[in-house]
Amino acid sequence: MDKIAWIIKNALKEDMPKGDVSTDNLFTNETSKARLIAKEDGVLSGMAVCRRTFLTVDSQTKFEILRGDAEQVEKGTVIALIEGKTASILKAERVALNILQRMSGIATFTSKFVKETLGTAAKIYDTRKTTPNLRVLEKLAVLDGGGMNHRMNLSEMVMLKDNHIQAAGSITTAVSTIRNKLGNLYKVEVEAENIAMFNEALKTDCDIIMLDNMSTSEMKKCVGLNQGKKLLEASGNMSLDRIKEVAATGVDMISVGMLTHSYKSMDISLKF
Repeated sequence: MDKIAWIIKNALKEDMPKGDVSTDNLFTNETSKARLIAKEDGVLSGMAVCRRTFLTVDSQTKFEILRGDAEQVEKGTVIALIEGKTASILKAERVALNILQRMSGIATFTSKFVKETLGTAAKIYDTRKTTPNLRVLEKLAVLDGGGMNHRMNLSEMVMLKDNHIQAAGSITTAVSTIRNKLGNLYKVEVEAENIAMFNEALKTDCDIIMLDNMSTSEMKKCVGLNQGKKLLEASGNMSLDRIKEVAATGVDMISVGMLTHSYKSMDISLKF
């Protein structure tokens, strides 16, 4: 079973551990038609997952996607048509909408950050600050909003943060130890909190240097010192009103934890 199927199955089980006592005692084989309607402007994400949720409840349900993932829609837009057993539609409704609203909220929020980087080389990246067990959905939503995915998990790449460096003794020691054990099998990223740490990281065999919680002027200085040698990632307190000036410093990546922990769900409703 793939991860998304697992999420859907367990979400439905959580919502209906012993069936739906309201719906099960009202309807048997009655059928209905329904529409999914965007109640506000936004960028859609999760339409395919929403459809899978309805079909998981009842494979005979017809679900026509009118507006797809990554599409910008306006308030009042009908984004999907649904037809099938009334009971099946009602049972799938809440779980399907929970997923769709949250993913669309992330995509919409991400698109606002991406817009602030237009005209620069900087790309907006997500982080691992995601809801446990829902990371795959939230990172898909970031992509639909025009952002980029950072590492999906701790197994994908090496990232040496402040605690790694403190425990290892220094940036130089940490990078050297990793390279001696792993060679070039993994990309290595190092966190630098100030110019001195940046200069030390610049001399190592790392691939990416994270400029953590630096001021805009400090970031600009690091870009100048770097001279294109390493990829540079800006991180820490990256609010929407700051992105434009950070992107203008010349960094390659801007990681934003807010994308997946401080978004607002998009208002979408199902109407018979």
